[in-house]
Amino acid sequence: MPNEPQDLHSSELRDRAVRAALGLEPFDVLIAGGTLVDVATSEIRPADIGLVGPLIASVHALGTRKDAKQTIDALGRFIAPGFIDTHMHVESSMVTPRRYAETVVPQGTTTVCWDPHEIGNVAGLDGIRWALEETRQLPLRFLTLAPSCVPSAPGLELAGEEFRSGEMTTMLSWPEISGVAEVMNMRGVLERSEPMRGILEAGLASGKRVCGHARGLEGAELQAFASAGIQSDHELTSAEDLLAKLRAGLTIELRGSHDYVLPGVVDVLKKLPHLPQTLTICTDDVFPDDLVNEGAMSSVLRRLIGYGMKPIDAIRAATLNAAMWLNRHDLGLVAPGRRADIVILSDLEKIAVDRVFASGREVARSGSLVGTSECTPSDAYRNTVRLEKLSATDFKIELPGMTEAPVNTIVSPRFTKWGEAIVKVENDKLVLPDNMLLMAVIHRHGRKEPTPVIGILEDWGHWIGALATTISHDSHNLTVFGRDPADMAAAANAVIGAGGGMATAADGEVTAVLPLPVCGLLSDAPAKEVADDFARLRAAADAIADWMPPIRTFKAVVGASLACNPGPHVTDLGLTDGTTRDIRPLLASSQN
Repeated sequence: MPNEPQDLHSSELRDRAVRAALGLEPFDVLIAGGTLVDVATSEIRPADIGLVGPLIASVHALGTRKDAKQTIDALGRFIAPGFIDTHMHVESSMVTPRRYAETVVPQGTTTVCWDPHEIGNVAGLDGIRWALEETRQLPLRFLTLAPSCVPSAPGLELAGEEFRSGEMTTMLSWPEISGVAEVMNMRGVLERSEPMRGILEAGLASGKRVCGHARGLEGAELQAFASAGIQSDHELTSAEDLLAKLRAGLTIELRGSHDYVLPGVVDVLKKLPHLPQTLTICTDDVFPDDLVNEGAMSSVLRRLIGYGMKPIDAIRAATLNAAMWLNRHDLGLVAPGRRADIVILSDLEKIAVDRVFASGREVARSGSLVGTSECTPSDAYRNTVRLEKLSATDFKIELPGMTEAPVNTIVSPRFTKWGEAIVKVENDKLVLPDNMLLMAVIHRHGRKEPTPVIGILEDWGHWIGALATTISHDSHNLTVFGRDPADMAAAANAVIGAGGGMATAADGEVTAVLPLPVCGLLSDAPAKEVADDFARLRAAADAIADWMPPIRTFKAVVGASLACNPGPHVTDLGLTDGTTRDIRPLLASSQN
């Protein structure tokens, strides 16, 4: 949506809006007979809304005006501002921006804050330029942020590119960039080390938002993180964590992707004297089947309301609070002089969306976009998996001359910690115990030799097959989980052959493939097709993996190499520690 918010500053537009509000000329659109969800006053009251071009010209008593070029009957309906998603990654939904917009706009989302750091990690600055170009002329407003962590943990992983202060300054000079995306290198922030110090300085000098990722930080470290100039966080682990971060002055982007946290969060918010102005709502990551079947922001709002949050509070956090955080005074409120981003709901608690307006134009009705997208299919970045086929031998751990070996292990999918075990060696090859799993990371960007780095995981249950993925936060190297080298090779080669994506294998045969050829992360197929393919892939994964929600889940596989988070992780550089920044070998006896 070009030239925003300056497009509202036209004297001619304002002249028309003033005259229409005074009854001197008709509205372009009159939304009549509805009930306004007034997020400024917490009232839910009857009102008619008159639109002139992209502006709301008047919010007035029911039936007092009839003059309009088009009248929309909203009797029995609720009128709310368009939803604003304050932190998200299109890449998590595995579709291109146009396919994402086709899906979420009919669900009531009119604005998203996109951190394209997945694309940045694969394709660098050119990839960010492509991302910006892909969002033009869409019915969904993309407020795109400059990725701050490419990679997320320099020195512990190797991505396709690397952003330092120079790249950050360049991106922040682009008018389409609205701030610094989530700062994930927490140790770099606290230690004031480069390149993180320079990236933060560039962000603060720009006057744009600096967003954070403060997973696990508390006490003095949380205070220091905020003191560095970081202004927000979405990495909530508990209700107590929420309160500590609100008290530290951070704007909270309450994410729906960690549902197990939400009930406790709602309970603690209900005990506060009022809903904090600094509470906003985001999706962060939504898999394609959930996106299509459950929704993005609409799903988060439904769940929060179901857990006991008042509908008006949930919607305020997703609209007015969000607009204030974004410094977008044209958004977030159905009121005269504001932008006509409007959602018409048939059920307030169920967030049942009937119609959606963006800048005064009806863009969605009854679950579908109005009109067709003018965007052409994306054909960019389709050769980013720079790997030859692998063999079962690549996934075998050779320990010549040994009968047993002490190894470093990584315990638990969440809140990882180091472990140590004695494993058997037969015919010079490690024999994996029944309670352990192999995780191999293969660099796929062409910046180092693609020799698999293999780690041993504990507390992942017993698997009877393998899963491979190029969606592997945040460097997105090829990552393979399994016990049998033949299964691991089969899954890995299926992903390589597809140009990226995900695959499962069992008994040496591929059981499902999800092709994601754009950057090895996205598909330009319709979201419903991608959702169906992903659902089949996830069902195949359920057949081979031993999940135990909320600890062992499918989602854990895409975040298992996230090196910036506290604790150990396997990356393409070794067994790394996001807390100490150590890199340990597999053999425990050789770490000294």
